[in-house]
Amino acid sequence: MENSLIKTLVNLRGNARACVYTEPLWGLSLNLCIPYASIYMLALGLNDGQVGLVATVYMLSQVVSAFFSGPIVDKMGRRKAIALSDLIAWSLPCIFWLKAEGFWFFFVAALLNGTMQISLTAFDCLTIEDVEKKQVTGIQSLIVVSGQLSVLFAPISAILFSRLTLVPAIRILYINAFIVMNIKIVLLYIFSRESKVGLVRIEECRGKSIFSLAAGYRGIIKIIGRSRGTIFAIIISTLAGIVAMINTTFWPVIVSKKLLVPDHLLPLAPILKSVIAIIFLFLIAPHLTRKGVLKFPLLLGFGCYLVGQILLINAPPEGPEKYIVLCISLIFDSFGFGNLMMLSRSLVALHSNPIERARIMAIVNMIIMAIIAPFGWIGGLLSNISRNLPFVLNLCILFLGVCITLIYYRKNTGTADYTM
Repeated sequence: MENSLIKTLVNLRGNARACVYTEPLWGLSLNLCIPYASIYMLALGLNDGQVGLVATVYMLSQVVSAFFSGPIVDKMGRRKAIALSDLIAWSLPCIFWLKAEGFWFFFVAALLNGTMQISLTAFDCLTIEDVEKKQVTGIQSLIVVSGQLSVLFAPISAILFSRLTLVPAIRILYINAFIVMNIKIVLLYIFSRESKVGLVRIEECRGKSIFSLAAGYRGIIKIIGRSRGTIFAIIISTLAGIVAMINTTFWPVIVSKKLLVPDHLLPLAPILKSVIAIIFLFLIAPHLTRKGVLKFPLLLGFGCYLVGQILLINAPPEGPEKYIVLCISLIFDSFGFGNLMMLSRSLVALHSNPIERARIMAIVNMIIMAIIAPFGWIGGLLSNISRNLPFVLNLCILFLGVCITLIYYRKNTGTADYTM
């Protein structure tokens, strides 16, 4: 099919190919663990409030690392920044998660894990700096799909959960994550090359300290402030990030503790979610983004997420029908998740000044993380009152997203997000 993800995948070259082709290893490492992080913490004695606090610490760490990510990425180069940040943000935390015995293990791991914003900024730059704008949404779709390929190994999680108790099973998944993530780091470094913009920025930053480079953010903030598209991208990314964080953190809690779904059935949820997200991104998303205007895809993403959250809140706690409602809820959540993650990443990339992309993305990510950060703690407080309340908060945020999208595109009628 013309403009399909398969065509994009086959025709990838250079850094875009290296980034996309190695990204499934992230899904086959960390994405096997992340869905169970909350119930793992609960099993080791943390309460709902502490789980939310760990999520907030993680976000605050991202705020700090996002602030410095632009200067670090420009000075070190995209490739080196990715390799070093991934070691600190993913490999080291795996050791703490594996050995965890209480709150402070997760606290330290969250601080380290938050430095992933450096890798995220560098990865986004390395992926898209040498490609045409019309390829960006396709590439971002492929990256989201790659993260969902953990579905291929999710049955192993189900077997571990059924044969072992919860904690030993998750510890084995963290051992796998440590090994596979390190393989990904090495392969991406070997098969990528510094981007053209990256080489220019390395030369321009030679002899300058990271702090002096960070002092130049005043001009970057002016560039962001003059771009309606960038401001809109920040808002959409923030709303999508809040919903995703609350869903990732508290979905296992409500399903396990309120709906009383057995632990050995929990791995089936990520399988369904990943399959639906992949189907959507391969078969539907290319048609939605074909005209270069992302209004309808955004509204569809927010709308699907809304339906999924409503169904989750109203799922009956007893009887076989709860599994039917949960499955339907997951289908809508998956469409919404896949759409909003792809679109939010694409919007930021499409509306960033190419020369200052690293520093713009650093500021954008810092703003997003700073706003998202308190919502882990807020979600924990709400979950202590009622395990439905974090998802009621999600409903309000998703409705706000619909309203903001309609207002933005009404005021910017006829303006495309990118040209074909």
